[in-house]
Amino acid sequence: MPSRRGVLLGALVAGVGAGLPLAAGSPAGASSGTPGGVPRRTPPVLLTEQASRQILVLDPRRRVWDVRRDPSVVRWAFSPTRHEGYEDLRPEVSWVYPNESKVRRLKGRTYVLTSASFGFVAVVDYPSGKRYWGAALGPGDDLFNPHSAEILPDGNVAVACSTGALVRLYAASQGPRAARYAEVELKGAHGLHWDGARKVLWAIGDDELVTYEVGGTRARPALTRRSSVGLPVGTPGKTPGGHDLFPVAGRPGRLWVTTNAAVFQYDIKGGAFVQDFAGAGEISRKSVKAVGDDPRTGQVLSTVPEAGLEETWWTTKVSVHRPRGEYELVDGGIYKARWFLPR
Repeated sequence: MPSRRGVLLGALVAGVGAGLPLAAGSPAGASSGTPGGVPRRTPPVLLTEQASRQILVLDPRRRVWDVRRDPSVVRWAFSPTRHEGYEDLRPEVSWVYPNESKVRRLKGRTYVLTSASFGFVAVVDYPSGKRYWGAALGPGDDLFNPHSAEILPDGNVAVACSTGALVRLYAASQGPRAARYAEVELKGAHGLHWDGARKVLWAIGDDELVTYEVGGTRARPALTRRSSVGLPVGTPGKTPGGHDLFPVAGRPGRLWVTTNAAVFQYDIKGGAFVQDFAGAGEISRKSVKAVGDDPRTGQVLSTVPEAGLEETWWTTKVSVHRPRGEYELVDGGIYKARWFLPR
């Protein structure tokens, strides 16, 4: 992703009119048939789609998603510019380069967590699109560059800001516009994961994988660093460049970790970064922006930048592993892709 103003905002906003349409529908996984070689029970695919500035949930049974020709491939879509309740976050300037989407369950409800490089971060009720909570950090610039978010069991929300080099824990349980937060420094903060078994917040930065203890109260939260482990170095003398952090659904006690050079799983109990997982030779490669597995089918999704597109970090392809396959979003600008698996 660019640092500071990598491109002119006006040029991007001018292209918003070509956005993909919203569509209603339930993201139930494919349960019968295997069109295009897609295994049964494959879950829908959740995308950060930067070309049209949307979060999309797409039909997993279709290997090619051509939304203009066939809008039915879209199970659900979200943009704060098309929903009421986000106006104070200035989405016209903050909702630029959406870079995170993950689905979570809390107290019987499903939420999509999302952030964007020019300041936007929100927890969105699924499927209504209503705002559970949201904030805008320096809207209109990537001074902070929110890059990931996580919701905690008490309803508060953590945010990782890569350019801002910090992790914040907002008192989001206090309302959709709650502004109070605790803050800690983390160089290149990119990913977050709440570990319910150990009751710690994991965060990944440029050089390290960190855990934080959550203290204080719901209204006045606090963060305290508990542990840190250095990331594997890909190129001697260069920062590892930690990027994605996500639980390994099929192996509790492990975390997916991506760096500039490779993909690992972190074995929490053993305290080691390993590549002993099935398909590692295919899955591990440079610049992986997102990776995750479906425990029911064993399939793994990942995204890597594709040459020749408008932005150097975009792709139109979503890689599928075990078995090998590929999805394509026609005219897309994908950053991350995840299985739509509420957890």
